[in-house]
Amino acid sequence: MTGGVGITVAGQVADLFPDLVLTLRPGEWTCLLGPSGVGKSTLLRLIAGLEAHVIFEGTVTADDGAPLPPRIAYMAQNPLLMPWASVLDNVTLGARLRGERPDLARARDLLARVGLADHAAKKPGALSGGQQQRVALVRTLMEDRPVVLLDEPFSALDAKTRAEIQELAMELLAGRTVLLVTHDPAEAARVGQAIHVLTSAGLETVLPPDTPAPRPVDDPQTLQAQGALYAKLRGTA
Repeated sequence: MTGGVGITVAGQVADLFPDLVLTLRPGEWTCLLGPSGVGKSTLLRLIAGLEAHVIFEGTVTADDGAPLPPRIAYMAQNPLLMPWASVLDNVTLGARLRGERPDLARARDLLARVGLADHAAKKPGALSGGQQQRVALVRTLMEDRPVVLLDEPFSALDAKTRAEIQELAMELLAGRTVLLVTHDPAEAARVGQAIHVLTSAGLETVLPPDTPAPRPVDDPQTLQAQGALYAKLRGTA
């Protein structure tokens, strides 16, 4: 297991967001919220070194000065599963594309932990949306990178499963630098160790609860932070 990496994004994208500075502290979960179309997913793609179809005037740097993209695991909003491949083949895709021997034991263990042990041989078309999302999450975890970018990774899950997978993800990604894009204030209040709201006016930091994450959904501080985020997103704060 590799420790986290500190990251700083500084710059702007015309017609999306003005000059901003987003700092991801090493080994922490940072949550990014904001209205649709404001550039949250674009920020993730810029950090990952992927084509974002925008002109970015700025820099994305790691605190150790080393290149970031090789150290990043990225999970997009769409599960992007190979429809002709089994669940097991999908979650080990990265290793096989690199010509490495996939760790099938670890893959099966992770599938079991997300409740998909009996689905390893199925094709994605036989799965629900929430199950496909869990497959995509396992594929991301299999990459074993110090930086993990998650774009609404739990959005298709029912409330019970979402809470369980949030807890599992925080356990398995302990010590990693995680940036989670979410539209759910409750999720950010529960798992965020740093929380930011992105709007067309820029980036605003919201203090998370001072209790350890993941927090109980009914914890008073969690509920207070959730309410503050709702107000911020509705423009009433």
